[in-house]
Amino acid sequence: MRLSHARPYAREVGTRGHRIRPGAVLVLALVAVAAVCVVTGFLPSDDAEALGLRTAPVLGFVVAITIVAELARDAAVFDVVSQRLARWGRGRVALLWLLVIALAVVSTVFLSLDTTAVIVTPVVVVLAQSIGVPPIPFALATVWLANTASLALPVSNLTNLLAARQIGDGPAAFVALSWAPTLVGILVPVLLLTLVHRRTVFSRYRTPPPRRPADPVLFWTATGVLVVLMPALALSHDVWIPATVAAVALVAVFAVRRRRALRWGLVPWQAVALAAALFVLVETLHARGALDVLTAPIAGDGFGDLLRLAALGAVSANAINNLPAYLVLEPAAGDPVALMALLIGVNLGPLITPWASLATLLWHHRITALGVEIRWSRFMLWGTVAAVPTVIAAVAVLALVAG
Repeated sequence: MRLSHARPYAREVGTRGHRIRPGAVLVLALVAVAAVCVVTGFLPSDDAEALGLRTAPVLGFVVAITIVAELARDAAVFDVVSQRLARWGRGRVALLWLLVIALAVVSTVFLSLDTTAVIVTPVVVVLAQSIGVPPIPFALATVWLANTASLALPVSNLTNLLAARQIGDGPAAFVALSWAPTLVGILVPVLLLTLVHRRTVFSRYRTPPPRRPADPVLFWTATGVLVVLMPALALSHDVWIPATVAAVALVAVFAVRRRRALRWGLVPWQAVALAAALFVLVETLHARGALDVLTAPIAGDGFGDLLRLAALGAVSANAINNLPAYLVLEPAAGDPVALMALLIGVNLGPLITPWASLATLLWHHRITALGVEIRWSRFMLWGTVAAVPTVIAAVAVLALVAG
């Protein structure tokens, strides 16, 4: 049986024509306000230029890695991986559970949290449905790990890319501080989900028949690009360069093999516009002194100081979204260890409110399109149960590693 490159799970139920969604209207409004700040000089030109130099490579990476991930999905890479996982699970959900967790972690660490939310989530949910087990624990695992495993590398989260240069020169300096909190961010949510959903996790399933990709050339090309790209992202300082090379290579191959897959929708215009507008608006507030009350540096690298900064980041992320929360609080982190504590708060903390992370909103849209329903009240309750001990334990291990 061949895998079709069609993506039925991606269709949007209830959409009509080209109706503009409320989220898009909000993004356009923020972009308009940001443009006014730049054009009128309300954001000083020197500050605007410095902001552009800092954020252009970050946004370039987001565009490139999204194109890579979308084309890899079109080439059936993720579908084949999920089917292999089902076979490797040998009918034991517990083994499949560990393999799915590994997939979510690897995807998040090397291809960013939004890739896990947008691409891995539907693959995992469809996999759970195909073997006849409840999809909720698998769906929750992907969205929680998309956030909590995103502390690992600079490329794993947009907030990390913003902080990486200030933490140290190259990925090694970042990983030296992030590895222990990242392990906590993976283990605590996974243990909680395993305990709560133990009846599902420790059950059995019937292995589905193997399937092959519709176009082996596209599949193997995309697989090869990902195999080369992932270590390149882990080792490169300017991650936008290997990501752009990979995107160009895949676009060239698809132009020959499947031109219809090359569409403007591959570019995450809305996400990039939202990020750029938030950059400008927060920088404008900083330049005008409106955020001085929140940005006084927190002195000391003791556990209490780091926990206070992480908690402030987590609360702010759940209140206004993790990206602006990081931008607002960045000046309060006076050294690399404090910056990592802030990243713990804004990366591991946004498990509670739906808007705390763009990845969570993208994830919810994907699972509802697949017929999986989860009440936000229940999501927020379990998110709180997971986020609080995860953030506290991650700050504790950071204090030990940095001490």
